[in-house]
Amino acid sequence: MPKQKTHSGAKKRFKLTGSGKVMKQQSGMRHNLEVKSSSRKRRLNAEQVVPEVDAKVIRRMLGK
Repeated sequence: MPKQKTHSGAKKRFKLTGSGKVMKQQSGMRHNLEVKSSSRKRRLNAEQVVPEVDAKVIRRMLGK
């Protein structure tokens, strides 16, 4: 049976840590940045751990 292809959208949006957690970039940093406070922009710029309920599906899309 052939190998499964990695989901192209998922590989652009998520990455796996060494311990297997799934990380994602938070939303809200694309536009209207002049109206957001500096502290809010710093907070939104950090990566976030995906909840384990969703991570199971994302791992399957990434082929891991």
